[in-house]
Amino acid sequence: MIYETLLPVLAVIVIATYFQTVTGFGLGMIVMGVSSGLALAAAPLVATVLSLVTLVNCATALPGKLHHIDRPAMRAVLLGIAPGVIVGVLLLDYLNATASTALQFLLGVVIMTSGVLFTVRRKHQAKRSGNGSFFFSGLLSGLMGGLFGVAGPPVIFQYYRQPMEMVAVRSSLIMVFGVSSTIRAVLVATQGGLTMMVWWLAGGALVLGALATVAGRRYPPPLKHAAMQRIGFGRLIVIGAGLIVTATR
Repeated sequence: MIYETLLPVLAVIVIATYFQTVTGFGLGMIVMGVSSGLALAAAPLVATVLSLVTLVNCATALPGKLHHIDRPAMRAVLLGIAPGVIVGVLLLDYLNATASTALQFLLGVVIMTSGVLFTVRRKHQAKRSGNGSFFFSGLLSGLMGGLFGVAGPPVIFQYYRQPMEMVAVRSSLIMVFGVSSTIRAVLVATQGGLTMMVWWLAGGALVLGALATVAGRRYPPPLKHAAMQRIGFGRLIVIGAGLIVTATR
């Protein structure tokens, strides 16, 4: 029984990791979208696995980069993330138990909207946004992270519009994802959600994901990066639309 869940989900994670390596985005949304659309595993299980994988990746990538971070902006984001994650996890548990179709519909909306937003060319603002704007993006990211283990879209959209150096943007996003995943993992652990299945999936995802990353770097598709990104945006839109159509039938 365990292999009926383990192997299909790991296969999706490997494909999504390769895809993220060659495009730069999409791991969490592809895994959540495909797993939900094909009913491979329960949404809470997949979201928890994604949180653990993200936490390990961020812990590896963040050391030595903290000095690049805009600390007032980060404090505002983190103040929003904490309550957002808590509400998101509680809402996920409720919807998964009582309204799984609504949960699938909501996931589809999130993925499709993210794909559309990512296609919009983001222009840098002349001035840095106020801390209130960072707080709101953190709140939305926390909510998405709690619900689906995918905290990216709101803060990515927020940070990439700022007049900041790219190293500061990337370091800040790693910090946000790491903190969001930590809060989520701790909250799920207090609910007894870190089951053996979660650990098996997370361990397998880290090992196989590392191999998929190496494969993506050594054997990328023979397409320009811009073309790969357009394909990536389109795939997110298709996955999201598919979930919405399935949920509304």
